[in-house]
Amino acid sequence: MVSGYLASPMLGVVGLAAYLVDYGAQDIVPGPSQVPTGSIRPLNVELLASYAGTLGKALSLGVNYTLVQLRVACSGDCTGFTLANGTTQAVDVGLQYGRGAPTGLRVGAAVRHAGFDLQLANASQADPLPTTLAVGATYGIRLHTPPGAQPATARVQLDSENPCCDRLRPDLRMGGELAYGEAIRLRAGYAFLRGRPSGPSVGAGLRFGRAIIDFARVFFSSGNFDEPVYLSLRVIL
Repeated sequence: MVSGYLASPMLGVVGLAAYLVDYGAQDIVPGPSQVPTGSIRPLNVELLASYAGTLGKALSLGVNYTLVQLRVACSGDCTGFTLANGTTQAVDVGLQYGRGAPTGLRVGAAVRHAGFDLQLANASQADPLPTTLAVGATYGIRLHTPPGAQPATARVQLDSENPCCDRLRPDLRMGGELAYGEAIRLRAGYAFLRGRPSGPSVGAGLRFGRAIIDFARVFFSSGNFDEPVYLSLRVIL
């Protein structure tokens, strides 16, 4: 993945990104015990253009435009093998309303992956995009700290996500965060996901100058999956 973004205090943020997934080469074999005559290589290519900005002092807007192509490249003798290529387009649109301070109420809504079906062979087998509608809210308060100490805040968050143009079957997530200045953050949450493992999660964040370390642990309710641990290190240039 390659991406670049440009920010302007007056105009907002614009960006471009390119994403490529190579699923690897697969041999074309005419029959049992025969040598390969060629190979195919499925590729997933995405191009993304983004914009984000503010409308007034309390309203924020974000838009993504995505061009998606699934292609199957072939080399050698591809006789008898049907190549399938499909291209589609999608947009994401989101709005947030609320003051920029860490305290107070902030609400948002977004439509994700709205676009045309991905067609590889014919219209009857075209795959619809996973269009979803999401809404959420966060509320923060400032906690009492001794004179001269860093400001401390507490936030609670709630969001819901539902497949667009479908019956109401939302995923629900709720969580909270305690922050001491920019140095320490403690997080906890719970996810209620339809038809998928659900359960609690915990996390923490530490900042040392320009370096940021984030840790998260998700506790799945299903014993079919390992309990994942996430650890990331970011450096602000």
